[in-house]
Amino acid sequence: MKQANSGGADPHLWLEDVDDGTAIAWATARTEATWAEFAGSTAFAHLSQRILDIRQDRTRIAHPARVGNWYYNLWRDSQHPRGVWRRTTLSEYRTQDPRWERLIDLDVLAAAENEDWVWGGATMLRPAQTRALVHLSRGGSDAVVVREFDLTAGTFVSDGFVVPEAKTRVCWIDESSIYVGTDFGAGSLTRSGYPRTAKRWQRGTPITDAVTVFEGHADDVSVTAGFDKMPGFERHYFVRVLDTARQEIRLLCDGDNAVRLDVPADAATAWHRDTLIVVPRSAWETGGNTYPAGAVLASSLSRFLAGGDAFEVLFTPDAHTSLIDAEWTASHLLLTIMRDVQSLIAVCAPSPTGWSIEWLPSGTPMTTSSVSCTDPLDNDEFLLKTTGFTQPPALLEASPHRPPELVKQSPAFFDASGMGTEQYFATSPDGTDVPYFVTRRAGATGPTIMAGYGGFGKSLLPAYDAQKGAGWLERGGISVVANIRGGNEYGPRWHDQARREGRVHAFEDFAAIARDLVNRGITTPDQLGAVGRSNGGLLIGVMLTRYPELFGALACRMPVLDMARFSELHAGASWTAEYGDPDNPRDWAYLGAYSPYHHVECGRPYPPVLITTSTRDDRVHPGHARKMVARLEEAGHEVWYCEQTTGGHRRSAGKRQAAYSSALVYEFFRLKLGLPLVSPAIQGPV
Repeated sequence: MKQANSGGADPHLWLEDVDDGTAIAWATARTEATWAEFAGSTAFAHLSQRILDIRQDRTRIAHPARVGNWYYNLWRDSQHPRGVWRRTTLSEYRTQDPRWERLIDLDVLAAAENEDWVWGGATMLRPAQTRALVHLSRGGSDAVVVREFDLTAGTFVSDGFVVPEAKTRVCWIDESSIYVGTDFGAGSLTRSGYPRTAKRWQRGTPITDAVTVFEGHADDVSVTAGFDKMPGFERHYFVRVLDTARQEIRLLCDGDNAVRLDVPADAATAWHRDTLIVVPRSAWETGGNTYPAGAVLASSLSRFLAGGDAFEVLFTPDAHTSLIDAEWTASHLLLTIMRDVQSLIAVCAPSPTGWSIEWLPSGTPMTTSSVSCTDPLDNDEFLLKTTGFTQPPALLEASPHRPPELVKQSPAFFDASGMGTEQYFATSPDGTDVPYFVTRRAGATGPTIMAGYGGFGKSLLPAYDAQKGAGWLERGGISVVANIRGGNEYGPRWHDQARREGRVHAFEDFAAIARDLVNRGITTPDQLGAVGRSNGGLLIGVMLTRYPELFGALACRMPVLDMARFSELHAGASWTAEYGDPDNPRDWAYLGAYSPYHHVECGRPYPPVLITTSTRDDRVHPGHARKMVARLEEAGHEVWYCEQTTGGHRRSAGKRQAAYSSALVYEFFRLKLGLPLVSPAIQGPV
């Protein structure tokens, strides 16, 4: 029992009851005090409106998703705060002011149905694109209601496929049938709350009659079933996600015979037509060869299923380079490669005699290029997005056969004149060089905000953040992005070094960067703040309890903080491969050594901390944040708390809420780190 690991009864366990009236009243009182402290000034009003204007600006790029000859987009502005789901043709999108076909107005729908609908995406019927399975989230939670939508008529299908609220997975097979994994009742979900069973559901029958086609185990993360519609290569497949690092894939061959792909469970695996791509997370020995972690390997899928084990190596990582992404067009594989956290794009073309590899022209230093809007079913065109810390996003249309051409350019939303970005390396206690980016006006020193994550193989890349620009950089603040271990900046090794008992390396890396910033004269401990969200919130919790002397203020958002209870709360059971299992005494030895909730001390000076969460977050339980605040209050520390009643872990309930939340964080740091209030948006000191 995990409660025993915490060393005794948890006096704040009652705060884990999400909707308990007493717990809600507790959270509301503290949230109101925080808003009163930081959101009542003219400065906050100006900043929150400025950020809202940025988020609603009609000149910003409408980033699309490509499906066949259509671009789809969810557009939000002041008239449509929940958003309009719409589409346009590729040729129309290239124009300066595209005409869009409106499909669903979320604001109208929410008002008509008296529901707090937030967009959760759509699954398209291919190739016809006459129907879609639309995902609607109440308040922004991960759980969704799935409803069939007629794209021709522009209405929901009255007798179509409808799946009640759950963390559902769906996939079209054909117009008459779908695969669905959802809450079918007792035993149908994993401990993490995701589908444990996948079923085939026939149109016109009740969902209770759907036929089970695949099952996993209760301790898995999830199970999904899918159908590859590639003409001539149609395949049914089942995926059993064992944990955040491992999965098993089975292809339906010869009738009902599901054949498991004999690749390492921790490898990233995909296929396209008859090409199999494998990216092992650890060294893989097969066919008399040993392939390193992070290599991109290609083979014939049909030959592999028949027992072949020969692979061609398309990319081999080294100490400075790693794979960040791979996307297929109809006939080419596009690899996004990072070299010291700056990206390059490789175009790989298969042929009967082997693969050819060409590189797209590299972008400006301190920027990121990424591939989007590929549709591997029938074309080779794609969009290339380029962005940097002070460089607004641009979209370029490209194909393997011609150089990229500019299609859309975002306007600048903050004054970046005189600003630049530098990359430095700090040395962690074990001797590892850890990169980080500093964005500031030339020679600026003073109030600084560090951002970090350090987990689940998530990389923090150079990217334009207009809210940060308006709320911090433009006002004279300095921004730091830390590429600590636990991410994927240097491939699987960078991630693996900070998994489980190695998690301490992520914390040490972040602290090393904080010291390096001070040693370089960029800032001082009293002027240094740090922010992290979700797993990054765990990072901030450790900075607060283990390294408080390094910081002047901390913002801990949607955090994981109680390492004794995380696997019992919402989706936490699926994170044990990343963190460890607190039920295991060996794992608890290192989890308990850093669990922020268990290391709050009385009498030790802590910097002021802002902790935020959402009542409706059904991924990271709000109990983490609530209980940490209660413990910090008991110990006499300065802690501010904000719990939004709507919005989930990923989805905001609207742009206004998102703008207010962002402004709250920057106002907190401005006041606590001593940033002078001079802003073009305010026209002088306030």
